[in-house]
Amino acid sequence: MAIPVEIISKVIEQTAKVVDEQVEAQLSKLNEMDDDDLERLKERRLEALKKAQKQKQEWLSKGHGEYREIASERDFFGEVKESKNVVCHFYRNSTFRCKILDKHLAILAKKHVETKFLKLNAEKAPFLTERLRIKVIPTLALLLDGKTKDYVVGFTDLGNTDEFSTEMLEWRLGCADVINYSGNLMEPPTGTHKSGAKITKVEKKTIRGRGYDSDSEDD
Repeated sequence: MAIPVEIISKVIEQTAKVVDEQVEAQLSKLNEMDDDDLERLKERRLEALKKAQKQKQEWLSKGHGEYREIASERDFFGEVKESKNVVCHFYRNSTFRCKILDKHLAILAKKHVETKFLKLNAEKAPFLTERLRIKVIPTLALLLDGKTKDYVVGFTDLGNTDEFSTEMLEWRLGCADVINYSGNLMEPPTGTHKSGAKITKVEKKTIRGRGYDSDSEDD
């Protein structure tokens, strides 16, 4: 049964009226503020901006804001110790999909200064890869407060395709709370996620021997 045009028009009119009333209420509240109130509001906002800028500079001084390679396992522990949020890409030079991840991680490192983005050659870190139960290359280890919270193993969580978008990877990192994600965590970005792809859980990681499986078809 079709809804009469008159009813639709009335609903739209009532909705617009409510919005107008809310705007007027906010304007009225601002008008009622005296000079002292406005000055205090300005000072609070300025203080918040200064605090945010100071925090950003602190992150940058610790190597945030860029996607960097670290040379050894010892470097890994030092980097992780000084930053709350860390994304570390365990890669191998011969694995093509690692290069795909490099491109997206370089973009996200600049966008999400609150998180440190690193890469480490898995073949140069046998102790660490075994300790973190890394079996498939590429793998992203997602760390919070020095502890591994989650992993992104291969491209399974990214739609099982080499053509996933940077936004898709950003969403996946947001699901792990390792970046400040402003989008909708309930569903991945439209058109970049195949049905049936599952989020990999930390407790499901296993390792057999010292070899690595490649998630790349072109190895």
